[in-house]
Amino acid sequence: MMPTPVILLKEGTDSSQGIPQLVSNISACQVIAEAVRTTLGPRGMDKLIVDGRGKATISNDGATILKLLDVVHPAAKTLVDIAKSQDAEVGDGTTSVTLLAAEFLKQVKPYVEEGLHPQIIIRAFRTATQLDSQLVAGVAFKKTFSYAGFEMQPKKYHNPKIALLNVELELKAEKDNAEIRVHTVEDYQAIVDAEWNILYDKLEKIHHSGAKVVLSKLPIGDVATQYFADRDMFCAGRVPEEDLKRTMMACGGSIQTSVNALSADVLGRCQVFEETQIGGERYNFFTGCPKAKTCTFILRGGAEQFMEETERSLHDAIMIVRRAIKNDSVVAGGGAIEMELSKYLRDYSRTIPGKQQLLIGAYAKALEIIPRQLCDNAGFDATNILNKLRARHAQGGTWYGVDINNEDIADNFEAFVWEPAMVRINALTAASEAACLIVSVDETIKNPRSTVDAPTAAGRGRGRGRPH
Repeated sequence: MMPTPVILLKEGTDSSQGIPQLVSNISACQVIAEAVRTTLGPRGMDKLIVDGRGKATISNDGATILKLLDVVHPAAKTLVDIAKSQDAEVGDGTTSVTLLAAEFLKQVKPYVEEGLHPQIIIRAFRTATQLDSQLVAGVAFKKTFSYAGFEMQPKKYHNPKIALLNVELELKAEKDNAEIRVHTVEDYQAIVDAEWNILYDKLEKIHHSGAKVVLSKLPIGDVATQYFADRDMFCAGRVPEEDLKRTMMACGGSIQTSVNALSADVLGRCQVFEETQIGGERYNFFTGCPKAKTCTFILRGGAEQFMEETERSLHDAIMIVRRAIKNDSVVAGGGAIEMELSKYLRDYSRTIPGKQQLLIGAYAKALEIIPRQLCDNAGFDATNILNKLRARHAQGGTWYGVDINNEDIADNFEAFVWEPAMVRINALTAASEAACLIVSVDETIKNPRSTVDAPTAAGRGRGRGRPH
């Protein structure tokens, strides 16, 4: 008598396992790597991705491309996740970590097909991993709203003093603020005169402070604008608070809520102030700022996609500099560190017996994907360059990598092609863990989308009573 089959999975559930499943997962990861392979390095190509709504994005940032691809394959999504984690952790190296993980898997694929147990591969990989793992020099912001008389103000100063205010310099109708009842024309005139005197008193104090550039978060009206123009002073009202604070941090001084104490120590300074036309907009530039620890990028481009891609590239550059400052250990880029690690692991693999020797050798070979892809993307002869690099590293040239500018090899440490060691360590660790995770999965179960059956009405059938 045949035993009754036990069904554990919902009808329609797809299940695959064993070596074919491992090979399928590795192949899926290869497809992901191919999508970003040509974006690696300074000569990398851009990708044009169009989403379901028709929005087009042009980018060569690995994390952005993988996010927009909307990958659904379970194993391939692992590479997307490590690219996202690399971007979040160190801000760069997303394409490198994807290529490394895919290349690790490519190198072990023959061993998987021959039936080598995945755990042996995982142990070897973890062993290998554990063995080393327009720029404005100041502040700039867009010109604010201005009143009549602004055109007469000077637009450039050398070594000006800068008044940073949170004070309104504008006449306002009293009906907006209060109700005043007067009985004679003289009383009304006295109120008007007092209002003007208050405004002029503020303006005189600002002028006598020696400030040549006046910035205020609150409005600067037409009377004040003309007053400053007559005295060769520049003013800008309604300056966003963020821009005002950036100017203060770069130029010194402090933001004042009153004009009664405009002493020299509360005024900012810079070497040059200038208002300049850029495209269809005017910008205020403060350069040579004594306390500047920041700079300003003004980005212009022919299309929104180019602007977005430039912003992403700047994000990567800023993050890598930030990481280098916070972690002062650096290594040479351009594939130099990968070639040195590859040499070291090859040498180490020859000292150990058994299958571990082959697998660590495969790991070492996989590391060469970075300099190889840099060569391919730049149009170089990758075989020739890699042969030169292997020879140089064998002779002790630790920091020799691909010279993108001269189609050769060079000491990239001497050429200042540096990367924070943290970026490479994180990429190698994440790529190795992703490869180990994918190799360790020998079965995938896809559960079809569950459908919620419509509830049936109880007690509607013939001859059936409602349950109590």
